[in-house]
Amino acid sequence: MISISYKKAGMQEYSEINAAELNIETKCSEGKYPEEISISITAKEEFAGVIRFAMKAASQDPADLRFFLPGFMYGTNRGEAPLTVDSKTPCMRLKEDFPASPWWMVRSDRLSHPLALVYSGGRVKGFSASPYYLDSEGSTQPWYPDVKGEFYQYAGFGCSLEKGEVWYSLGYENAPYMFVDSHKYFPAKELSDVNSFHINKAETVSFTLYCFDHEAEDERGIQDALKWTYDKFHEEPRSCRSVQETVSDLATAISQDAWLPENHCYAGFVFDKGDHYEYRPLPSISWTNGLSAAVPMLCSAHRLNDETMRLQTLECIDHIVDTSLNKKNGLPYTAEQDGVWSNHGWWYNKQPAPGHAAYLVGQSVYLILKAYVLEKEKGTEHQSWLSFCKGVIEQTEKSRNADGEYPYILSDKSCAGLDYDSLSGAWCLAAAAYYSYITGEKSYLPAMLKSEARYHEAYIKHQECYGGPLDIDKKTDSEGILSYIRAVRYLHEIVDDKENKELLLDHMKDALYYEYTFKFCYNSPVKVPPLSKVGWSSCGGSITSVTNPHIHPMSSSVIDEMYHYLKFRDDEYIRSRLRDTILWSCQCHNTFDKEYDYGKTGWMSERFCHSEGLLTEHYPDGSVASTWFALMPWASGSILEGLTGMAYESKNDR
Repeated sequence: MISISYKKAGMQEYSEINAAELNIETKCSEGKYPEEISISITAKEEFAGVIRFAMKAASQDPADLRFFLPGFMYGTNRGEAPLTVDSKTPCMRLKEDFPASPWWMVRSDRLSHPLALVYSGGRVKGFSASPYYLDSEGSTQPWYPDVKGEFYQYAGFGCSLEKGEVWYSLGYENAPYMFVDSHKYFPAKELSDVNSFHINKAETVSFTLYCFDHEAEDERGIQDALKWTYDKFHEEPRSCRSVQETVSDLATAISQDAWLPENHCYAGFVFDKGDHYEYRPLPSISWTNGLSAAVPMLCSAHRLNDETMRLQTLECIDHIVDTSLNKKNGLPYTAEQDGVWSNHGWWYNKQPAPGHAAYLVGQSVYLILKAYVLEKEKGTEHQSWLSFCKGVIEQTEKSRNADGEYPYILSDKSCAGLDYDSLSGAWCLAAAAYYSYITGEKSYLPAMLKSEARYHEAYIKHQECYGGPLDIDKKTDSEGILSYIRAVRYLHEIVDDKENKELLLDHMKDALYYEYTFKFCYNSPVKVPPLSKVGWSSCGGSITSVTNPHIHPMSSSVIDEMYHYLKFRDDEYIRSRLRDTILWSCQCHNTFDKEYDYGKTGWMSERFCHSEGLLTEHYPDGSVASTWFALMPWASGSILEGLTGMAYESKNDR
């Protein structure tokens, strides 16, 4: 069922185990699923290297192989798509063509779950095993929750398109390339004491491989193995602050330290320079500023009964509604600089064509509608906000292609779709569905249901959602699914027939389960400060994408949608993931000044480096840091949006 090979310093390739050095005994369980393979390795002489365990896929046809290393590899990470793009991402092709390779190996903490799977020939195969090892009283043992001992070494996972295999390794390699980020990468290094697994002469090391092999209609079959692995390795995030305390900490910091009245918005970045703050406005309509900060702050203002905070947010929303519209096509411009609106945001040169990014257009309308509903429920109706959204939706509803997809980019002259093939436009679907829910206007419903079905069939069903945010060149990510989850939630609210309601709940579950593939199931042993010293937990946080290997808080924004699903179906897996997300969200900010080595109480950035990925921030002495030293209101806004959701009640505060 498995094959074993090894590599030592100086070796170029992996070779079959040399019995003169290592004696390996395996014992398979009977009647268990997943099958347990107990492995004992005894060194006849001192050994230092990487020991790799491989499992073959059901089909060896490269065109049929779809790999899943959660948070790192989905299918081939779009290795079939053009590679000459700005953001370089590990992906797979039979012939090496950087950044594509026929195989990949990574340190275990690049994955959200200690698991490597391959779907082919109608079967899911692969295995799960401990992501790292402990040293307890001089002996090495695999880690599992509640096992005591000092951290010893990370394990590794990998996959091969040319061999049709998934891999687990004692010791690890980052090969054939190590990606720090999409613009910083280097070839694999020689094995060293750091990443080699050491076994002393006559020492025996034992561990268990949990092996999966089951039929599946499509790639969603990986979820059974994901759920089992979650249960096996799950650790809750630490309990740090209550929901109310977190909302107060974050919102107060943003209101006091990030508001720029001359810009009618919050700063994109705020840096604490000791005797003053330095601001980077980064003015955009949403996503990394604008409404993605202002609307969650409005939710917080109402929760905290803070009128000063509320008036800030109203000024930002009114300014966008009053000034951002492109009169040529009825769509909002997406960025503002020195009082002039355009589509030339920081992401502009990464677009495949000039124009309005549907991701920002749809998201901005959705957020304005959310603000409209909240204010109306509190006694104030902003009719101009609703009219603004109605006009934009009338334009975006005309822009679908024959498949039912909304565009990736819309023309700034005619509103025509200039580029498709992405989940990015699902924000337009979310906005239209929310508008229909608010107003009762259902003329768009048949077309919206067609679009929803298209997105599910083309992206969610295959567990490979790409083309959400604009900064990763249509690579696989966790951000794009958040728009689809919102869209399905409101479509479920407005359809009348039971069959469609049940189908939409099925699709919502598929989408949530996909998002959870990026969400850590255990608390990775971070070794880089400040995260390593504050007790920060990775469980409950979602890896941003296969391109940006860090955890950011955007997935916290759909806490309300998880509650919505649980109102109709009892799913303990979703319930546990929801609890993880809430706990994680309440422990990522300064609970006192400079707790994270920067800023004031309530400050939080978007970046949490759980591995070697995205370690690009530095302390004054040049050493790397595992977070960004800045207050970033949009990032805090993602958590505020989730924790102040309309389905969330204060009785749930811990």
